Amino acid sequence: MYEDLKKELYKAHMNLEKYRLVAYTSGNVSVKVNNHVIIKPSGIPYDQLKVEDMVVLDMEGNTVEGKLKPSVDSATHLYLYKNLPDVGSIIHTHSPYASAFALLSQPIPVYSTAHADVFGVQVPVSNYAPVGSEAIGKAVIEVVNQAKAVLLSKHGVIVMGKDINETIRKAIFLEEVAQTAYLARTIGNPEPLDEKEAKRLYEFHHSNYGQK
Repeated sequence: MYEDLKKELYKAHMNLEKYRLVAYTSGNVSVKVNNHVIIKPSGIPYDQLKVEDMVVLDMEGNTVEGKLKPSVDSATHLYLYKNLPDVGSIIHTHSPYASAFALLSQPIPVYSTAHADVFGVQVPVSNYAPVGSEAIGKAVIEVVNQAKAVLLSKHGVIVMGKDINETIRKAIFLEEVAQTAYLARTIGNPEPLDEKEAKRLYEFHHSNYGQK
């Protein structure tokens, strides 16, 4: 069932490790297809993860296919899919620079053109919520904006997109803009871009960047 999507999901997990957004067993990627969600199993190191390990769930969290226990973050993913119908893929990481802002419960302002291009608005931070239930999903819904990326207070990062490719790109760029923001703050006190300019850059990027 969904063999091609499982392969794509596996590659996405390998990219998370390649770009140092996760370590050992942390983090996960999921994708929604029809009335099912495919997600990484819980506690499997990335160097041991296999395509066939991916777990297929129904929208109530019941295992439809797979021999392993799904991620402990499954309830969060399912809640977000149910409440954000335009989301087709979700990534959760503890990427270091973005998570540093999360630990401080600070949003990431639009300091750079790169941030404006991809997200257009500041990346918000949620209230603290415990792992293992819908609580994190509910906290995300309270603050989610156009960026479809949220810093989880005292925890890490949730990034959402229409498909796996869009979501992995957002996760990579979020860590990049978080690192740049962190470094700028160590040197001085950067000023955010004007909101109108950030909006213009976002609209231009999403209309013109890349191949059609």
